[in-house]
Amino acid sequence: MKTGSRSLLVAPALALALVPVFLPSPAAADPVADFYKGKQVKMIIRTAAGGGYDLYARLLMRHMPRHIPGNPSAVNVNMPGGGGLKSANYVAKVAPRDGSILTIVSQALPMIQGLKLTNKLQADMKAFNWIGNMSKSNQVFVVWHTSKAKSVEDLKKQTVVIGGTGAGSASIQLPAVYNNVLGTRLKIIYGYESGTEINFAMEKGELEGRGTNPWASWVSATPQLVAKKLIRPLIQVGLEKDPALPDVALLKDLGKTPEETAILTYVSKAVVVGRPIAVAQGVPADRVKALRVAFEATLKDAKFMAEAKKQRADIDPMTGEDLQKLVAELVDVNEDLRLKVLGAIDAKKAAAQQRAGGKKKKKKKKEG
Repeated sequence: MKTGSRSLLVAPALALALVPVFLPSPAAADPVADFYKGKQVKMIIRTAAGGGYDLYARLLMRHMPRHIPGNPSAVNVNMPGGGGLKSANYVAKVAPRDGSILTIVSQALPMIQGLKLTNKLQADMKAFNWIGNMSKSNQVFVVWHTSKAKSVEDLKKQTVVIGGTGAGSASIQLPAVYNNVLGTRLKIIYGYESGTEINFAMEKGELEGRGTNPWASWVSATPQLVAKKLIRPLIQVGLEKDPALPDVALLKDLGKTPEETAILTYVSKAVVVGRPIAVAQGVPADRVKALRVAFEATLKDAKFMAEAKKQRADIDPMTGEDLQKLVAELVDVNEDLRLKVLGAIDAKKAAAQQRAGGKKKKKKKKEG
């Protein structure tokens, strides 16, 4: 009896002794939240206020901070210059590498680095930590509705006058590719200040078309032109067709040889970079991961999506991990393909091609 009584007394005591083991432990410290708490996160925007990059960056920063551990505040800083070179160089060389500085990068910079188009780019695009891409909307070549050109084949048979901005811009480079690779006869007029000016010139009859503009921008910035069918899309550039443009030719499908297809695919990959967000190299990995998670959560956020819809901002995201791989592919282009792409985007060569009457006519002359 004594032994049994002792056992009955010992058992509860042991149970009580074990209770603290199963009690919840104090919340583990979160170094990422600790860092961002009370901080101000800056978004460096590669353009002046207004326009696509500015719209997307500001839209993101109105919502993303509440998904970042520690809930920092946010401020936007416009830093135009050099087609995005100034802002990228600042983030790479001057700004703190602690995750407090984000930037929206010019979609052309990874290709510019890969093709070695300038020595003014001090930032290594491959070394940047890519947070994600807000929109990979296809670039679209359009003609005004009064143009006689109704297909890519028509563009090879007749001269079509289009407008562009600077010599190194996509508005010049992509039409150059169309002339040099596809054999179109586009006459490119340089020097327009903006895409808006090019649109006005089309409306006034000075131009027949515009060489490039994201379809998302056509829909958001000039919905009346789309709704009234005042523009006619003839070529789209991306890795797959936009669901809204099922009957518009996809550039990378127009190559007639493996070499042409390789050139057109490389150029198309550059377009898919879209509206990319990054932080500099050297930012701690746990903060990069947290920013990527916050980015993805933001682009699924109901309040964010409602505002994006109100602003007609196309949201077609790419994860930071996938964007990191895509940028590496563009930067690490092999030398043979690099030289071929350089030839394809050569505007002077494209002008000569147009004056010669297109690739097919040129071949006939040689055969005769």
